[in-house]
Amino acid sequence: MSENKVNYKDTICLPQTTFPMKGNLVNKEPERLQGWEDAGIYDRILAKRRAAGAERYILHDGPPFANGDVHMGTALNKVLKDFVVKSKSMAGFEVPFVPGWDCHGLPIEFKVMQDARDKEPAEIRTLCEEFANKWIAIQKASFRRLGVFGDWENPYLTMAPSYEADILRVFAKLVEKDRVYLSKKPVQWSYGARTALAEAEVEYQDKKSTAIYVPFTLKDGDFAGTSLVIWTTTPWTLPANLGIAVHERFVYVLGTFEKEGETKELIIARDL
Repeated sequence: MSENKVNYKDTICLPQTTFPMKGNLVNKEPERLQGWEDAGIYDRILAKRRAAGAERYILHDGPPFANGDVHMGTALNKVLKDFVVKSKSMAGFEVPFVPGWDCHGLPIEFKVMQDARDKEPAEIRTLCEEFANKWIAIQKASFRRLGVFGDWENPYLTMAPSYEADILRVFAKLVEKDRVYLSKKPVQWSYGARTALAEAEVEYQDKKSTAIYVPFTLKDGDFAGTSLVIWTTTPWTLPANLGIAVHERFVYVLGTFEKEGETKELIIARDL
């Protein structure tokens, strides 16, 4: 064997990169999000769109309750909205997004009343406000950690004096237009929470909805001219449909179906 040992690694021309060997996402992702905030990315994008006179797109935030930590439902809700905000922004729209919180109602009162049954109403209201503010701060931090774009420094809160003032102004206009009247109506009361109950919190109403099957014709591809079939109990949502869901574990078949002399080629799940 030759005494001149060659390090063949030094003979291979490999590209040089500053990328680390490990993604280290746990540390890198918070750094990236903090970089976005430090650079004011959201505000800079809005300013650029406004300067260019871009068309405005508004997505109203149906607010979560300020009564607990972020769970899968609230996280999914906010992330899906963020998909819309970011995609519309990248498409050239001006997309201001004002996040909000619902600070009123039974969920907050119920939790506060567990430790405040002997307190006066004014004290309970103060505790409810403190409880809501605590969870707003926690949820806000969680949503920002998820990278959600929005005006986090100026969210709308249903307990904010300005928000309540707007409600009073609208109510005053209704009074001026003689749309408010005095009558009698029973109010359901929760003895446990010592607060009024909404009708939906007392009894759920059975409702019958129209169910329909709808064929969506494929315009191109190997199955152009055939139709995928969906079933829905909310036909009023059809104009907003953007996609059809299929299941990776289901087997779908293309069949010819005839009804009242009309023939259609439909793609449906084999089990159906």
